[in-house]
Amino acid sequence: MKSIALLGTGGTISALGEHPLDYKNYTTGSLTIEKMIESIPTLSSLAHYSVEQVSNKSSCDLDANDWLKIKQRVEYYLHEEEVDGIVITHGTSTLEETAYFLHLSVRTTKPIVFVGAQRPFDVVGTDAASNILHAVRVATASESKDKGVLVVLNDQISSAREATKADTYRLNTFIPSQSGFLGTVDPDDTVQFYRNPVRKHTSHSEFATQSLRVLPQVAIVYSYSGASGDMIRYLAQSKQYEGIVVAGTGAGRVTTDEEGALVYAAEQGIAIVLSSRVGNGRVVPIRKYERYPFITADNLLPQKARVLLMLALTKAKEPKEIQRYFNEY
Repeated sequence: MKSIALLGTGGTISALGEHPLDYKNYTTGSLTIEKMIESIPTLSSLAHYSVEQVSNKSSCDLDANDWLKIKQRVEYYLHEEEVDGIVITHGTSTLEETAYFLHLSVRTTKPIVFVGAQRPFDVVGTDAASNILHAVRVATASESKDKGVLVVLNDQISSAREATKADTYRLNTFIPSQSGFLGTVDPDDTVQFYRNPVRKHTSHSEFATQSLRVLPQVAIVYSYSGASGDMIRYLAQSKQYEGIVVAGTGAGRVTTDEEGALVYAAEQGIAIVLSSRVGNGRVVPIRKYERYPFITADNLLPQKARVLLMLALTKAKEPKEIQRYFNEY
């Protein structure tokens, strides 16, 4: 029987409802990871477990310091020879960001699986227990090796690079934004993969070779019809941010005033990444912006582009080198 490190960080999956139909007013962190395991007897037949409560709060309150703490605990267990894989319970609101951070920053071929829930642990129709069971099945499957960080909800397996929360309450909220699921966990308890991640991750990541203690500040600015560049100018003048990701309209476009503000920010040494608020499709270099040192996000969503830029800035400042990271990761 394989050995799994099961780490808890909080979220809806750890919540108890005020009543059996409480799908919205519950408080996260009601259950520890130990209590969750005790409540799912079937888990004991799937693996041996090392268990740790890394944090126990809403994922809305997790920040870069929490990412670094989770990374440190994950690496601790990965270095234990007897541990075959990691399962991390996490709130779904920002699960995709923490998962992508580890996808880029942890060097391993062992499976790392993130799992969350859309409904509290004890309400009618909860998905919490089944999602945890499926996450453990994926983490113990030999086929999961060297696929980077995986996200498992609703019987479906996604790559951390592509997984995104697409619905506020539905159980099938996590979808790969553009590229399709990697596989499924089926009713016969088999883990079935149909494709592999293509972009660099975990065992091939340049960001997994360093000891990270702090991450640069990177902001996201959302563009819209008639948007001014005031927020961008404020961020640049604050001297607190090393990077700005723009969630641009269409294929990563911004207003004329935002464009001028971005040029000003770039002149202050701030890295500028153009992404799109659309949710699908690539942002590519265009003639209009070619005279500026702007970086394009490929098909990364703004929140994922922020994660990659934070890590990129720990290794490079030149836009051409940062662009290479966005082309390869």
